Amino acid sequence: MTNWHNESTDILCDALLALKTREECYQLLDDLCTIKEVLDISQRLSVALLLDKKTSYNTISQETGASTATISRVSNCYEYGTGGYRTVIERLKEKKDD
Repeated sequence: MTNWHNESTDILCDALLALKTREECYQLLDDLCTIKEVLDISQRLSVALLLDKKTSYNTISQETGASTATISRVSNCYEYGTGGYRTVIERLKEKKDD
């Protein structure tokens, strides 16, 4: 597999970090991705949020419409990945508490 960490993806990360509002985020996503891509990404995050709450695969599938294959992939990343889901989930919890 090719290393996808490169100058182009560095610029993408910097662009995401430069956004200040939800509206700016929507604008970039609208320009950058298809609606299906955005919906797929948001569905994966929704699955991760439910996995964090120890929700069953069956309930997650019913609530999000995600296939069991998608849930399993997200679960593997959540449990054994680089920690991206966990970082974002913790930050969202902190923001909710503010």
